[in-house]
Amino acid sequence: MKDFPSCFGENGVQIADSSSSSSSSSSSSISKAAQNLVTCVYQCKSRGRLCFIVLTWTKHLMGQGFSLQIENSANQCLCKLDIKPWLFLKKKGSKIFEIESRKMEIHWDLTNAKFGSGPEPEEGFFVAVVFDRELIFRVGDSPSESTKKIAAVSAAAAVFVARREHVFGKKLFYAKARFSEKGETHNVSIECDSGGLKEPSLVIRIDSKTAMQIKRLKWKFRGNDTIVVDGIPVQVMWDVHNWLFGNSAMSSSAVFMFQTHKNSGNHTQSSLLNSSSSSSSSSHEQQIKDSKLQSMDFSLILYAWRNE
Repeated sequence: MKDFPSCFGENGVQIADSSSSSSSSSSSSISKAAQNLVTCVYQCKSRGRLCFIVLTWTKHLMGQGFSLQIENSANQCLCKLDIKPWLFLKKKGSKIFEIESRKMEIHWDLTNAKFGSGPEPEEGFFVAVVFDRELIFRVGDSPSESTKKIAAVSAAAAVFVARREHVFGKKLFYAKARFSEKGETHNVSIECDSGGLKEPSLVIRIDSKTAMQIKRLKWKFRGNDTIVVDGIPVQVMWDVHNWLFGNSAMSSSAVFMFQTHKNSGNHTQSSLLNSSSSSSSSSHEQQIKDSKLQSMDFSLILYAWRNE
């Protein structure tokens, strides 16, 4: 499977076209919802067959929730579990699905979960998937007592292949990312100065160190470049067209993608570079999903919304 799973797009927030007459109000409501939504995609193997697990964490006034969707290599959704915030009183449970006459089990326990400012739990939880008595996926750090009832043989560890989140700021936007399985978690910051009398510019930093700087941004509002993190080439793609030329700074988001290339000679060519200048943010999302995943490298996709 070369493309992102289709579920990855369906679970996400659809970005409105900034040229639409109703884009301002709809984008405002979208941005509020997007602020508390993080989606992670994992590749797993079960009995030699690939599948993708899409885990989306959400946060609302009613509390935290999550959804888990499983898709096969043919982009077919096999099953989906939704734990809504207002149903989150049931913080521990399991759900069984029948797929091809075999049992798919989803187990979760967030009884002692601790949350930070975002929608994802930081500790004291676990979510696991068992297919045909084989443990194919598990995230979290709950004590082993929580998983004793899962009678399954452990399969190969799931591979974390993509993360998508929405970040907010005026000129500075922050995120965290781990670009290799055994690497450190890094602080990623994006600084864009697109106002005033100065020529717009863009600076991307990793752990406060400048990794990339783009000047004359009005001429280079879309592009890509490569940086090195933990000894691994990381291709950085950006599209800030809507920031610079949109009707309103809050009408749509800029899009950034960080994709690792463990094989430095195997670089993905971004379709962002070939898109028309009038493309909407929703088309940017589709273009990013159409970028090919080579050797299941990791991709971080950030939608940056500007607060005025």
